[in-house]
Amino acid sequence: MYIDIISATYTGGYRIELTFENGKSGVVDFTKFIAKGGIFSRLSDLDFFKSFQVNHELGVITWDDKIDVAPETLYSEATGEPLPRWMQEETEMRRTA
Repeated sequence: MYIDIISATYTGGYRIELTFENGKSGVVDFTKFIAKGGIFSRLSDLDFFKSFQVNHELGVITWDDKIDVAPETLYSEATGEPLPRWMQEETEMRRTA
């Protein structure tokens, strides 16, 4: 499953409403990504966070074309649908390693 993001709208705080090419949409709260630290810690600057854009060529949202979150992850977060099986298996392998 790979469903492109076609639009994104800032909704306040660290939340962005995402619309996908299949017509589904939902709001994603990015605070848990920020809490992971690393490159995502840059998103804690609210002005920087608001500077996201949709990369229509790749079907993702990006910040400075350097930071993005897998669209499968965002789709799952926005719609409540499960991650694709291959991502679930990969996540499970990381937990047991």
